[in-house]
Amino acid sequence: MPLFNIDADNRVQRFRATAYELEKTLQQIIQQNLEEIFGVHLVASEFSVRGEQPGRIDTLGLDHEGAPTVIEYKRDKNDSVINQGLYYINWLLEHRGDFVVAAREALGNNIDVNWSHPRLIIIAQNYVHWDTYAVKRMGEGIELWEYMRYGDNLLYLNQVYGQQRSVIAKPSAVVPLKETDAVDTLPEAIYTLEDHLNGKPEAIKQMFAQLQQGVLALAAQGEIIETPNKLYVSYRHGKNFCEVQVMTRALKLHLDISAQYLNDPERMSRDVSSVGHWGTGDIEVRITDPNEIEYVLNLIEQSYRMTL
Repeated sequence: MPLFNIDADNRVQRFRATAYELEKTLQQIIQQNLEEIFGVHLVASEFSVRGEQPGRIDTLGLDHEGAPTVIEYKRDKNDSVINQGLYYINWLLEHRGDFVVAAREALGNNIDVNWSHPRLIIIAQNYVHWDTYAVKRMGEGIELWEYMRYGDNLLYLNQVYGQQRSVIAKPSAVVPLKETDAVDTLPEAIYTLEDHLNGKPEAIKQMFAQLQQGVLALAAQGEIIETPNKLYVSYRHGKNFCEVQVMTRALKLHLDISAQYLNDPERMSRDVSSVGHWGTGDIEVRITDPNEIEYVLNLIEQSYRMTL
């Protein structure tokens, strides 16, 4: 993507696109800004993986919804880093205690880990055609991001492909989150859209379908990831920009945008940053009428654009 600098006389000068000489430099930049870019808390850098296939996870984190997150940096177009990343995800699922211990050491004991939607993020300067084709065929929740460095102070990140990943938890692998808990042997729940829509009035279901269609249409197919959680359905592009609670008489939304940046002339939103609420966003919006959806989609788009 060409990028230009505009001088005082409105003349443009093209920035030269380059890669980092050392991928470690990119890794350090991402890790220092992990929450801003991907909505992820850093757990560890170069996390050691033991076993038959030992290795090191480049960046290990826990996202704002409690999902374990593996980030790998593709150094060469021929690297098999996607398969390697999938191996690391599966290793974590089989060694959950190792992850929880590391997360507690980095983030404190009061953490929530959601094993139903682990994330695998691959960052590379470019991909070959077979990379995106393979990811689509795998049906796994892998996010492919391409980067470009412009000059010394500009970093461009673009999501090439993204898909939600769901797994069935093994009963013996569930790890307690509280320091004093005993090991829980109950399987974790896997949530679906049907869980949120079952028992709701038909009018609410139709409003959700209309809203869902509008949200997913904000970007190319595969760029926005929809994830049903226990209490809400989240929409993510790198990091969350909208969460939806399906209620009996309304849809309650939370938008991940500061009130100072939201243009809401109809004043449908309210700042709930100082009030307890579900969702990662602090701007609450309620939809009770299908006629409100078009306007609310404009608010959601503003939140989405904050992730670009």
